[in-house]
Amino acid sequence: MAPTPHEKRSGIVSKWTVLLGILAIGLLYFALPEKLTIGPSWLLLAIEGIVIIPLIFIRRSGHPLAPKTIRILALVLLGAVTIGLVGSVAQLILNLPTEKGTSLLRDAALIWGTNILVFALWYWEIDCGGPQKRHLSGHKAIDFMFPQQADGNTTGWVAHFVDYLFLAFTGATAFSPADTYPLTRRAKMLMMIEALLSMMVILLLAARAVNIYGQ
Repeated sequence: MAPTPHEKRSGIVSKWTVLLGILAIGLLYFALPEKLTIGPSWLLLAIEGIVIIPLIFIRRSGHPLAPKTIRILALVLLGAVTIGLVGSVAQLILNLPTEKGTSLLRDAALIWGTNILVFALWYWEIDCGGPQKRHLSGHKAIDFMFPQQADGNTTGWVAHFVDYLFLAFTGATAFSPADTYPLTRRAKMLMMIEALLSMMVILLLAARAVNIYGQ
């Protein structure tokens, strides 16, 4: 079934929201001290620019890349930001004894926010084979089941990036899904990894707070 004009406009808005999310990840990573990053703190922003800027110009030229190529590039970019996130959590653990209270709180908040954005992008990219397939197929519940899909999604509702951002936020705060449930193994694994990283950051904060209070 071909997408309606409204669905096309909604898809464009969602894509721009995703671009803002990717940019926000780069900026959060840039704000971290270099002792908590893999390489220079500007590296992630540079990688994002190398991938995204040419894609924008190619799209505006009227000869966009094939959806499969764009999806591969998106997964490569997601892999890069995920490596950066995991590296920052590892560096936070290693640098915990030298972190002061204020700087630790700031750095942990930046990493925690990055965690939410990174996994929101993962959920947005994997669910139902990617955003393009979701808009073309009417978005049946495959990897995640949203409340709007409980009746088989007879209204043709399609999830957008904000829906996946909320899913990632609840996963990082409650360590479990709220109203949206993972259905596939890959969705469950991603939610487990997100909750684990979030829990590690929160436990590090708690451990350091207890240590400072006990001194």
